[in-house]
Amino acid sequence: MTACAIETAAQDGAAAGGTRFAVAADGSYAARLAGRGEALFPERWTLDGPEPYAVPLPLGQPEDPDAQLLPLVDGRVLIARRVAGRHTFSLLYPTGPATGELPLGEVEAESVRLLPPAPDGTGAYALAVGARSTAVWRVAGGSGGPEHVAEVRGRCSGGVWLDRQGRLLALDREADGGPVKTVAVDLARRGEVTPLLQIAQDSRDRLLLADLDSGLLLIGSDAPSPGRERLGWGVLGSARPVRFPECLRSADGALTPFAVQPGQVLTPETCAVAFRVDAAAGSWVGVWRPAARRLLHLPAPDGWLAGAGLWTRDGVLLLPYAHASAPCGLARVEGAAEALVPVADTPPAQAEPAGGEPSGRSGTPVVCRPVPLQQAPLSGRAEPG
Repeated sequence: MTACAIETAAQDGAAAGGTRFAVAADGSYAARLAGRGEALFPERWTLDGPEPYAVPLPLGQPEDPDAQLLPLVDGRVLIARRVAGRHTFSLLYPTGPATGELPLGEVEAESVRLLPPAPDGTGAYALAVGARSTAVWRVAGGSGGPEHVAEVRGRCSGGVWLDRQGRLLALDREADGGPVKTVAVDLARRGEVTPLLQIAQDSRDRLLLADLDSGLLLIGSDAPSPGRERLGWGVLGSARPVRFPECLRSADGALTPFAVQPGQVLTPETCAVAFRVDAAAGSWVGVWRPAARRLLHLPAPDGWLAGAGLWTRDGVLLLPYAHASAPCGLARVEGAAEALVPVADTPPAQAEPAGGEPSGRSGTPVVCRPVPLQQAPLSGRAEPG
């Protein structure tokens, strides 16, 4: 099984309001802030056994609600804490009845955010956003303490890994007064920057999720509807334009992708994607794959840590939940991907609008000719960081 590739801001309303649920690179462990009110403590979940179980990792004092956690594949949990204008990093691990802590060092910055776990499972990186540039730090897995590995011009957000070596990192960058565009940052070349995603010249384009097996990319862009972001999909390295399915266009709710099915090698159309659906009636789960062209709505388990989950290679969707009678649970949703039957090719009479999927509705096509998504990190078109 693999974890989701993007940052998860999972709201844990059942236990500690506003905390995050993070999953290790290989799906073996997860971590969150548990507890209530001001009595918060790190908690590590083991996910790869017959049943999930939680191990509390409390220290001498409660944690701040803004503390960030990231589990590693060896079972240790990285914690980032903000202390008077700087951020400190430590590794937590169980030692019998107590909690061991290994301090790693600190980064002086007003804003630091942990990135999703590196694909190797042992490294951990963080973004420190400044007034004119963004620093990338390796905060665990290096030779010593936090190591400055790249400085990228502009203000960056997001963070999606593009290779299994942890070398190529996609960031959503806003620079020189222009719109947000996704760039690829080569960490092995001190942060060499390459354009990755530009659907239209003035559009705001963000990379939300990437699957390294199939090349499937989930994208947020306002190119089809200026002023309102829509969800689209493309394939890394493909010459085909990004497409924006109508089934992922919600007028009364918000869709946030949080996990993609692994193991679909070179077949992005068959990859199932799980979404958090937020609407006035609450939050639930949506499942979609490009070949089916429809969104399957599923009820969430009681106490779902909304926006968190992962797929197994055989297509089972795992949803973590916690409530008073079950403080550590993992609901299994089987058959969701298989339920999405592929749609036959659309007859030529139904034209495909630029950047969209085939549609039988009449009306003016979207005035937008997307730039095909290129495999920018391999094209040699670099720019100054």
